[in-house]
Amino acid sequence: MKLIVISSPDQVNDEAKIINKLFKSGLEYLHVRKPADTEEQVRKLIAGIDTDYYPRLSLHQHHCLAEEFGIKRLHYTENERGKLKNNTLEGLINNGFILSTSVHDLSLLASLNEYHYVFFGPVYNSISKQGYKSVLPPEFKLSTMKALPLVIGIGGIEAKNIDRIKTMNFDGAAILGSIWKNTEQAVENFKIIQECIKIIHT
Repeated sequence: MKLIVISSPDQVNDEAKIINKLFKSGLEYLHVRKPADTEEQVRKLIAGIDTDYYPRLSLHQHHCLAEEFGIKRLHYTENERGKLKNNTLEGLINNGFILSTSVHDLSLLASLNEYHYVFFGPVYNSISKQGYKSVLPPEFKLSTMKALPLVIGIGGIEAKNIDRIKTMNFDGAAILGSIWKNTEQAVENFKIIQECIKIIHT
């Protein structure tokens, strides 16, 4: 099961150092999501991350920085996805980019073959967004017959409920609030969830 961490949307003290520690602790991929930050602020954050981890970063904003840092992963919101032209997608894929997007309607999956994976949720009530409620019934299960793209659950996922992500047939989980709700404990929070995933797979 894939485990993706999404950066805090807010400014975090020593954020690049924390991100480096997350990678050293076994993090596979980090999505850099800074909707209110300027291009220069995101550039400064990325510059503080060890270059060895650049292939494991995905950019949500300021995609122009991908070429500058050799980043090959881009994420598109639903709104941005609707503005993309087919030849733009083809060009990105032909140039080796791995693309992801967000959906709130699973019936759209069949039309998103260009994307490697999608975020779907909120699975549970969001930790980081007040009032962002779960859209899924308790007995929800993804069809095991689905093809690509992979479906990554997002929203309210933490140590006490991440086992249900596998039960619901998600291909992985994206976590934000459970990591960054206490930035001083971000790495420890990650390690706890990481251990839970190891237990799920034993």
